Amino acid sequence: MVYVERQKMLNFTENATEKCIIDHNIHQTLSPVVYIVVFIIGFPANCLSLYYGYLQIKAKNELGIYLCNLTIADLFYIFSLPFWIQYVLQHDNWTYDELLCKICGILLYENIYISVGFLCCISIDRYLAVVHPFRFHQFRTMKAAVIVSAIIWTKEIVTCSFVFVHGEISMDAESHVVCFEHYPIKEWEHSINYYRFSAGFLFPFFLLAFSYCGILRVVHRSHGTQKKKKLQIKRLVSSTVFIFLVCFGPYHILLVVRSVFESNCSFAGKIFNIYHTSLLLTTFNCVADPVLYCFSSESTYLNFVKMRDSCLRHLGCLRTETKESYQLNAPETPSRAQHEHQPRLLQESQGETGAKDSSSTRADHLQHPSKGALV
Repeated sequence: MVYVERQKMLNFTENATEKCIIDHNIHQTLSPVVYIVVFIIGFPANCLSLYYGYLQIKAKNELGIYLCNLTIADLFYIFSLPFWIQYVLQHDNWTYDELLCKICGILLYENIYISVGFLCCISIDRYLAVVHPFRFHQFRTMKAAVIVSAIIWTKEIVTCSFVFVHGEISMDAESHVVCFEHYPIKEWEHSINYYRFSAGFLFPFFLLAFSYCGILRVVHRSHGTQKKKKLQIKRLVSSTVFIFLVCFGPYHILLVVRSVFESNCSFAGKIFNIYHTSLLLTTFNCVADPVLYCFSSESTYLNFVKMRDSCLRHLGCLRTETKESYQLNAPETPSRAQHEHQPRLLQESQGETGAKDSSSTRADHLQHPSKGALV
Protein backbone atom coordinates (compact mmCIF):
# COMPACT_ATOMS: atom_id res chain seq x y z
CA MET A 1 0.00 0.00 0.00
CA VAL A 2 2.82 2.39 0.90
CA TYR A 3 4.55 1.52 -2.37
CA VAL A 4 1.38 2.33 -4.34
CA GLU A 5 1.00 5.66 -2.58
CA ARG A 6 4.60 6.59 -3.34
CA GLN A 7 4.10 5.67 -6.98
CA LYS A 8 1.02 7.88 -7.11
CA MET A 9 3.10 10.69 -5.69
CA LEU A 10 5.75 10.23 -8.35
CA ASN A 11 3.19 10.19 -11.14
CA PHE A 12 2.61 13.88 -10.49
CA THR A 13 6.20 14.57 -11.45
CA GLU A 14 6.98 12.28 -14.33
CA ASN A 15 8.83 15.20 -15.92
CA ALA A 16 11.34 14.99 -13.07
CA THR A 17 14.71 16.66 -13.34
CA GLU A 18 17.77 14.95 -14.70
CA LYS A 19 18.94 12.49 -12.05
CA CYS A 20 22.04 14.28 -10.83
CA ILE A 21 24.34 12.55 -8.37
CA ILE A 22 24.89 15.19 -5.68
CA ASP A 23 26.52 14.93 -2.28
CA HIS A 24 23.83 15.86 0.27
CA ASN A 25 26.03 15.54 3.34
CA ILE A 26 25.41 19.15 4.36
CA HIS A 27 21.77 18.18 4.91
CA GLN A 28 22.75 15.46 7.35
CA THR A 29 25.28 17.56 9.27
CA LEU A 30 24.66 21.32 9.26
CA SER A 31 20.96 21.56 8.36
CA PRO A 32 19.53 19.56 11.30
CA VAL A 33 21.61 21.55 13.78
CA VAL A 34 20.45 24.89 12.37
CA TYR A 35 16.79 23.84 12.16
CA ILE A 36 16.77 22.48 15.73
CA VAL A 37 18.49 25.59 17.16
CA VAL A 38 16.12 27.93 15.31
CA PHE A 39 13.11 25.92 16.48
CA ILE A 40 14.21 25.87 20.13
CA ILE A 41 15.06 29.59 20.24
CA GLY A 42 12.68 30.93 17.63
CA PHE A 43 9.45 29.44 18.94
CA PRO A 44 9.47 31.01 22.43
CA ALA A 45 11.04 34.23 21.13
CA ASN A 46 8.30 34.67 18.54
CA CYS A 47 5.60 33.81 21.06
CA LEU A 48 6.89 36.63 23.24
CA SER A 49 7.09 38.84 20.17
CA LEU A 50 3.45 38.06 19.40
CA TYR A 51 2.52 39.06 22.92
CA TYR A 52 4.41 42.33 22.56
CA GLY A 53 2.66 43.01 19.25
CA TYR A 54 -0.66 42.39 20.98
CA LEU A 55 0.24 44.99 23.62
CA GLN A 56 1.09 47.47 20.88
CA ILE A 57 -2.26 46.87 19.20
CA LYS A 58 -4.04 47.41 22.52
CA ALA A 59 -2.19 50.73 22.76
CA LYS A 60 -3.58 51.64 19.29
CA ASN A 61 -0.11 51.44 17.76
CA GLU A 62 -0.20 50.52 14.09
CA LEU A 63 3.28 49.04 14.39
CA GLY A 64 1.76 46.26 16.50
CA ILE A 65 -0.20 45.07 13.45
CA TYR A 66 2.95 44.82 11.35
CA LEU A 67 4.83 43.13 14.17
CA CYS A 68 2.07 40.56 14.75
CA ASN A 69 1.93 39.71 11.04
CA LEU A 70 5.71 39.42 10.89
CA THR A 71 5.68 37.11 13.89
CA ILE A 72 2.83 34.97 12.55
CA ALA A 73 4.77 34.46 9.30
CA ASP A 74 7.83 33.40 11.31
CA LEU A 75 5.77 31.01 13.44
CA PHE A 76 4.22 29.38 10.36
CA TYR A 77 7.71 28.66 9.09
CA ILE A 78 8.88 27.41 12.51
CA PHE A 79 5.94 24.99 12.58
CA SER A 80 7.20 23.45 9.31
CA LEU A 81 10.70 22.84 10.69
CA PRO A 82 9.95 19.41 12.24
CA PHE A 83 9.02 18.11 8.78
CA TRP A 84 12.25 19.48 7.29
CA ILE A 85 14.28 18.06 10.16
CA GLN A 86 12.85 14.61 9.47
CA TYR A 87 13.42 15.09 5.74
CA VAL A 88 17.14 15.90 6.02
CA LEU A 89 17.78 13.25 8.68
CA GLN A 90 16.31 10.66 6.29
CA HIS A 91 18.91 11.61 3.68
CA ASP A 92 16.59 13.92 1.73
CA ASN A 93 13.79 11.41 1.42
CA TRP A 94 10.25 12.86 1.59
CA THR A 95 7.89 10.29 3.10
CA TYR A 96 4.67 12.34 3.00
CA ASP A 97 2.42 13.23 0.08
CA GLU A 98 3.11 15.95 -2.47
CA LEU A 99 0.54 18.36 -1.05
CA LEU A 100 2.33 18.48 2.30
CA CYS A 101 5.61 18.95 0.45
CA LYS A 102 4.16 21.98 -1.31
CA ILE A 103 2.74 23.42 1.89
CA CYS A 104 6.03 23.03 3.77
CA GLY A 105 7.96 24.41 0.82
CA ILE A 106 5.69 27.43 0.61
CA LEU A 107 6.02 28.07 4.34
CA LEU A 108 9.79 27.82 3.99
CA TYR A 109 10.35 29.97 0.92
CA GLU A 110 7.49 32.44 1.02
CA ASN A 111 8.15 33.26 4.67
CA ILE A 112 11.16 35.12 3.36
CA TYR A 113 9.09 37.53 1.31
CA ILE A 114 6.32 38.01 3.85
CA SER A 115 8.98 38.87 6.42
CA VAL A 116 10.68 41.25 4.01
CA GLY A 117 7.37 42.93 3.27
CA PHE A 118 6.59 43.65 6.92
CA LEU A 119 10.16 44.72 7.65
CA CYS A 120 9.71 47.32 4.92
CA CYS A 121 6.38 48.40 6.44
CA ILE A 122 8.04 48.97 9.81
CA SER A 123 10.91 50.95 8.27
CA ILE A 124 8.57 53.14 6.19
CA ASP A 125 6.35 53.80 9.20
CA ARG A 126 9.37 54.91 11.25
CA TYR A 127 10.63 57.03 8.35
CA LEU A 128 7.33 58.88 8.06
CA ALA A 129 7.16 59.39 11.83
CA VAL A 130 10.67 60.82 12.04
CA VAL A 131 11.35 62.59 8.76
CA HIS A 132 7.78 63.78 8.07
CA PRO A 133 6.22 63.96 11.55
CA PHE A 134 3.47 66.42 10.55
CA ARG A 135 2.48 64.77 7.27
CA PHE A 136 1.13 61.46 5.99
CA HIS A 137 -0.84 60.71 9.15
CA GLN A 138 -3.39 58.83 7.04
CA PHE A 139 -0.73 56.20 6.30
CA ARG A 140 0.08 55.69 9.98
CA THR A 141 -3.28 54.49 11.24
CA MET A 142 -4.57 51.12 12.36
CA LYS A 143 -6.86 50.91 9.34
CA ALA A 144 -4.00 51.60 6.92
CA ALA A 145 -1.86 48.95 8.62
CA VAL A 146 -4.62 46.35 8.29
CA ILE A 147 -5.09 47.15 4.58
CA VAL A 148 -1.35 47.00 3.85
CA SER A 149 -1.04 43.71 5.75
CA ALA A 150 -3.90 42.19 3.75
CA ILE A 151 -2.23 43.28 0.50
CA ILE A 152 1.08 41.66 1.47
CA TRP A 153 -0.54 38.34 2.41
CA THR A 154 -2.71 38.36 -0.73
CA LYS A 155 0.30 39.06 -2.94
CA GLU A 156 2.25 36.16 -1.46
CA ILE A 157 -0.71 33.77 -1.64
CA VAL A 158 -1.16 34.61 -5.32
CA THR A 159 2.56 34.08 -5.90
CA CYS A 160 2.34 30.72 -4.11
CA SER A 161 -0.42 29.61 -6.47
CA PHE A 162 2.15 29.34 -9.27
CA VAL A 163 3.97 26.69 -7.26
CA PHE A 164 0.91 24.45 -7.06
CA VAL A 165 0.75 24.09 -10.85
CA HIS A 166 4.18 22.44 -10.90
CA GLY A 167 5.30 19.14 -9.46
CA GLU A 168 7.55 19.63 -6.48
CA ILE A 169 8.60 16.06 -5.70
CA SER A 170 10.83 13.91 -7.84
CA MET A 171 13.17 10.93 -7.51
CA ASP A 172 16.92 11.47 -7.47
CA ALA A 173 19.68 9.13 -8.62
CA GLU A 174 19.62 7.33 -5.27
CA SER A 175 15.86 6.64 -5.55
CA HIS A 176 15.09 9.17 -2.81
CA VAL A 177 11.95 11.27 -3.13
CA VAL A 178 13.20 14.86 -2.92
CA CYS A 179 10.98 17.83 -2.09
CA PHE A 180 11.39 21.31 -3.59
CA GLU A 181 14.75 20.42 -5.10
CA HIS A 182 15.41 20.49 -8.84
CA TYR A 183 18.87 19.80 -10.23
CA PRO A 184 19.63 21.26 -12.63
CA ILE A 185 17.22 24.16 -12.24
CA LYS A 186 13.96 24.01 -14.22
CA GLU A 187 13.22 26.42 -17.06
CA TRP A 188 10.09 27.79 -15.39
CA GLU A 189 12.11 28.65 -12.28
CA HIS A 190 14.30 31.19 -14.08
CA SER A 191 11.72 33.95 -14.34
CA ILE A 192 10.48 33.30 -10.79
CA ASN A 193 14.02 33.59 -9.44
CA TYR A 194 14.61 36.88 -11.28
CA TYR A 195 11.36 38.18 -9.81
CA ARG A 196 12.38 37.03 -6.34
CA PHE A 197 15.72 38.81 -6.61
CA SER A 198 14.37 42.11 -7.94
CA ALA A 199 11.01 42.43 -6.15
CA GLY A 200 11.78 40.31 -3.09
CA PHE A 201 15.29 41.50 -2.25
CA LEU A 202 16.75 44.36 -4.30
CA PHE A 203 13.78 46.74 -4.15
CA PRO A 204 13.14 46.11 -0.40
CA PHE A 205 16.85 46.64 0.32
CA PHE A 206 16.83 50.07 -1.36
CA LEU A 207 13.61 50.87 0.49
CA LEU A 208 15.16 49.94 3.84
CA ALA A 209 18.36 51.84 3.03
CA PHE A 210 16.42 54.96 1.97
CA SER A 211 14.21 54.90 5.08
CA TYR A 212 16.98 54.37 7.59
CA CYS A 213 19.35 56.83 5.91
CA GLY A 214 16.62 59.45 6.26
CA ILE A 215 16.22 58.56 9.94
CA LEU A 216 19.98 58.76 10.53
CA ARG A 217 20.18 62.17 8.87
CA VAL A 218 17.50 63.54 11.20
CA VAL A 219 19.16 62.01 14.26
CA HIS A 220 22.56 63.40 13.21
CA ARG A 221 21.17 66.93 12.81
CA SER A 222 19.28 66.83 16.09
CA HIS A 223 20.99 69.01 18.72
CA GLY A 224 18.53 67.94 21.42
CA THR A 225 19.57 64.28 21.32
CA GLN A 226 22.37 62.99 23.52
CA LYS A 227 25.44 61.57 21.80
CA LYS A 228 24.91 58.24 23.54
CA LYS A 229 21.33 58.03 22.27
CA LYS A 230 22.47 58.90 18.75
CA LEU A 231 25.04 56.12 18.84
CA GLN A 232 22.47 53.62 20.10
CA ILE A 233 20.02 54.56 17.35
CA LYS A 234 22.73 54.28 14.70
CA ARG A 235 23.72 50.83 15.98
CA LEU A 236 20.14 49.58 15.94
CA VAL A 237 19.52 50.88 12.43
CA SER A 238 22.83 49.50 11.16
CA SER A 239 22.11 46.13 12.77
CA THR A 240 18.74 45.93 11.03
CA VAL A 241 20.22 46.55 7.58
CA PHE A 242 23.20 44.28 8.29
CA ILE A 243 21.00 41.36 9.38
CA PHE A 244 18.78 41.88 6.33
CA LEU A 245 21.82 41.63 4.04
CA VAL A 246 23.32 38.62 5.84
CA CYS A 247 20.06 36.65 6.05
CA PHE A 248 18.70 37.36 2.57
CA GLY A 249 21.58 38.64 0.42
CA PRO A 250 23.59 35.43 -0.24
CA TYR A 251 20.46 33.38 -1.00
CA HIS A 252 19.07 35.81 -3.58
CA ILE A 253 22.43 36.35 -5.26
CA LEU A 254 22.82 32.58 -5.63
CA LEU A 255 19.29 32.33 -7.04
CA VAL A 256 20.42 34.55 -9.91
CA VAL A 257 23.70 32.65 -10.27
CA ARG A 258 21.85 29.36 -10.54
CA SER A 259 19.36 30.78 -13.05
CA VAL A 260 22.17 32.09 -15.27
CA PHE A 261 24.77 29.32 -15.08
CA GLU A 262 23.12 26.10 -13.89
CA SER A 263 22.38 24.01 -16.94
CA ASN A 264 23.95 20.66 -16.00
CA CYS A 265 24.61 18.37 -13.07
CA SER A 266 28.25 19.38 -12.82
CA PHE A 267 27.47 22.99 -11.92
CA ALA A 268 24.55 21.92 -9.71
CA GLY A 269 26.88 19.71 -7.67
CA LYS A 270 29.49 22.45 -7.28
CA ILE A 271 27.04 25.08 -6.04
CA PHE A 272 24.89 22.76 -3.92
CA ASN A 273 26.64 23.27 -0.56
CA ILE A 274 27.01 27.04 -0.79
CA TYR A 275 23.44 27.44 -2.04
CA HIS A 276 21.96 25.44 0.83
CA THR A 277 24.18 27.26 3.32
CA SER A 278 22.69 30.52 2.07
CA LEU A 279 19.21 29.03 2.45
CA LEU A 280 20.03 28.16 6.06
CA LEU A 281 21.02 31.80 6.65
CA THR A 282 17.47 32.89 5.82
CA THR A 283 16.28 30.68 8.67
CA PHE A 284 18.05 32.85 11.26
CA ASN A 285 15.74 35.71 10.34
CA CYS A 286 13.09 34.05 12.55
CA VAL A 287 15.36 34.59 15.55
CA ALA A 288 16.69 38.02 14.55
CA ASP A 289 13.26 39.64 14.10
CA PRO A 290 12.12 39.35 17.74
CA VAL A 291 15.53 40.47 19.02
CA LEU A 292 15.66 43.57 16.83
CA TYR A 293 12.07 44.72 17.03
CA CYS A 294 11.01 43.69 20.53
CA PHE A 295 13.78 42.99 22.97
CA SER A 296 15.50 46.35 22.40
CA SER A 297 12.51 47.93 24.13
CA GLU A 298 12.58 48.85 27.81
CA SER A 299 8.80 48.68 27.98
CA THR A 300 8.96 45.14 26.63
CA TYR A 301 11.31 44.15 29.43
CA LEU A 302 9.02 45.69 32.04
CA ASN A 303 5.96 44.02 30.54
CA PHE A 304 7.69 40.64 30.54
CA VAL A 305 8.70 41.16 34.19
CA LYS A 306 5.05 41.77 35.01
CA MET A 307 3.99 38.69 33.02
CA ARG A 308 6.64 36.57 34.75
CA ASP A 309 5.57 37.76 38.21
CA SER A 310 1.94 37.09 37.36
CA CYS A 311 2.76 33.53 36.30
CA LEU A 312 4.79 32.97 39.46
CA ARG A 313 1.95 34.24 41.62
CA HIS A 314 -0.47 31.84 39.95
CA LEU A 315 1.99 29.02 40.56
CA GLY A 316 2.33 30.06 44.19
CA CYS A 317 6.03 30.81 43.83
CA LEU A 318 5.67 34.54 44.43
CA ARG A 319 3.50 35.49 47.38
CA THR A 320 4.24 39.20 47.59
CA GLU A 321 3.18 41.82 45.12
CA THR A 322 5.91 43.60 43.27
CA LYS A 323 6.34 47.22 44.23
CA GLU A 324 6.21 48.47 40.66
CA SER A 325 2.99 48.41 38.70
CA TYR A 326 3.12 48.68 34.92
CA GLN A 327 -0.28 49.65 33.65
CA LEU A 328 -1.01 48.05 30.28
CA ASN A 329 -4.65 48.77 29.73
CA ALA A 330 -5.66 51.39 32.25
CA PRO A 331 -6.50 54.83 30.86
CA GLU A 332 -3.40 56.96 30.72
CA THR A 333 -2.46 60.44 29.80
CA PRO A 334 -0.81 60.75 26.40
CA SER A 335 2.60 61.56 27.85
CA ARG A 336 2.56 58.55 30.15
CA ALA A 337 1.40 56.18 27.42
CA GLN A 338 4.15 57.40 25.15
CA HIS A 339 6.75 56.90 27.85
CA GLU A 340 5.71 53.35 28.71
CA HIS A 341 5.44 52.07 25.13
CA GLN A 342 8.72 53.29 23.68
CA PRO A 343 12.00 51.36 23.36
CA ARG A 344 14.74 52.19 25.80
CA LEU A 345 17.17 52.87 22.98
CA LEU A 346 14.97 55.64 21.71
CA GLN A 347 13.92 57.32 24.99
CA GLU A 348 15.18 60.77 25.77
CA SER A 349 16.02 61.75 29.32
CA GLN A 350 13.30 63.63 31.15
CA GLY A 351 15.67 66.42 32.02
CA GLU A 352 16.03 67.49 28.40
CA THR A 353 13.85 70.30 27.15
CA GLY A 354 12.31 70.40 23.71
CA ALA A 355 14.69 71.76 21.10
CA LYS A 356 13.40 74.60 19.02
CA ASP A 357 14.95 73.72 15.67
CA SER A 358 13.04 71.55 13.22
CA SER A 359 15.59 68.71 13.15
CA SER A 360 15.32 68.28 16.92
CA THR A 361 11.54 68.21 16.67
CA ARG A 362 11.74 65.40 14.13
CA ALA A 363 14.18 63.44 16.23
CA ASP A 364 11.70 63.61 19.08
CA HIS A 365 9.29 61.61 16.91
CA LEU A 366 11.87 58.84 16.83
CA GLN A 367 12.32 58.97 20.57
CA HIS A 368 8.75 59.99 21.53
CA PRO A 369 6.50 58.94 18.63
CA SER A 370 2.82 59.53 19.14
CA LYS A 371 2.07 55.81 18.97
CA GLY A 372 5.11 53.96 20.24
CA ALA A 373 8.55 53.58 18.74
CA LEU A 374 10.19 50.80 16.84
CA VAL A 375 13.04 51.44 14.49
